Amino acid sequence: MISLCHNDLKLKERCSQLAKRYTSASSGFERKYELYANIVEIAGRKIGITSDGIGTKIEIAERAGIYDSLGFDLVAMVVDDLICNGIIPLTLSNILDVDYLNEDVVGQLMIGLAAAANQANITISGGETAELASRINGYGNKMHFNWCATAIGYLPEESPGPILGEDLESGDVIITLKEYGFRSNGFTLIRKILNNNNNDLNKYLLELLRPSIIYSPLIVKILYEKNINLKGIAHITGGSFANKLGRVLKNARRNVKGAYLSNLFAPTDLMIKIEELGFLSDDTAYSYFNMGNGMLLVTNKHDVDSILQIAKENNYEAQVAGEIINEPAIKIISKGYKPTLLNFTL
Repeated sequence: MISLCHNDLKLKERCSQLAKRYTSASSGFERKYELYANIVEIAGRKIGITSDGIGTKIEIAERAGIYDSLGFDLVAMVVDDLICNGIIPLTLSNILDVDYLNEDVVGQLMIGLAAAANQANITISGGETAELASRINGYGNKMHFNWCATAIGYLPEESPGPILGEDLESGDVIITLKEYGFRSNGFTLIRKILNNNNNDLNKYLLELLRPSIIYSPLIVKILYEKNINLKGIAHITGGSFANKLGRVLKNARRNVKGAYLSNLFAPTDLMIKIEELGFLSDDTAYSYFNMGNGMLLVTNKHDVDSILQIAKENNYEAQVAGEIINEPAIKIISKGYKPTLLNFTL
C-alpha cells in the first residue's frame, strides 16, 4: 500500500493558501475569486500571469534518455491555466536549473519547447539557465534539472471580464476534453507505485512520457473566434477534480454549485494498471490523476453542439460529461479499477 495519500494533497492546498494570504496584498486584482491566473491591470488592460513546472516527470525523461517532449508539458501547464480565466496566452519565459550543462540535453529540451510554443501560438520571450551543482540531482549520469516557466497573456478589451464561474446555474452542461497521458502531475505517486512493485519501469516509459495536450488554441477559437460563451473552465492537473473543478464551482454567485459527472472519458489502460498496482481506490486515483480528462468546459445547453463540432474540426476529442447541480459536491461515476460513485464535498 502506498502511503502518499489525501493528507499530502491537503498539505499542498494549505501551503498554497498560505502563499495566497501573504501575497494577496501585492495584487492589482481583488482576490475574492479562485483564479488559475493572477490578474493585474496595467495601463488599463487586464494582464494574466501564471507560473508552473513539470515536476518529477523529469525522471521519466532521464530514464528514457528522451527530452524533446517535456516542452509540451511545460507550455501546457501555464497556457492552459491562463485560458481557464479567458486570458489569451502571448509569451513565456522559462528557468532551467541544472547541476551541470549538457548541450545535447539542453538542445532536446529547447527543440520541444519551440515546437510546443508554435502549437500554442505563443512566443518564447526569454529564459535563464542556472548551474547549481549538487543542489540539483536526479536519475542517471546525464544532466539533472528542474524546469519551470511563467506565461503572460491578456484579456481582450471586448471581453466582459475574466471567466470565473460566477454565473453557473443548475443544469448547465459540462463538456470534457480527452487526455491520453498523465500530463505533468502525480508522478511522485506513479514512481513510488512502480518502484514498490519491482516493476520494470522501462516498459512504461514512452507512455508515461506522452506529452500533454495543449488545449488553449481550441479554447481561444471557441471564445474569441466563434464568440461562444463558456461559464467556467477547469484544467485538470494537480489535485484533480475536487481541487481544479472545485475552484470554479466555488466562484458561483448564487451559492457554491456542484457537479455530477456521469460520462467522463475512461482512463487509459496504464492509469488503471497503476491504480491496481498501488492498491489505490478510485477516490484516490480521481484525486491525483486526470483519469483521461484534461479540461472541463461549462456552457449553456444551446451551445453544446457547436462546441463539440469545433473540437472535432480541430482534432480534439470532446463529449458531454455531466451537469452543474445545486449541491456543494462533485459526484463522479468513476471508470477506474473499481468503478463506483465518488463524492467530493466542497
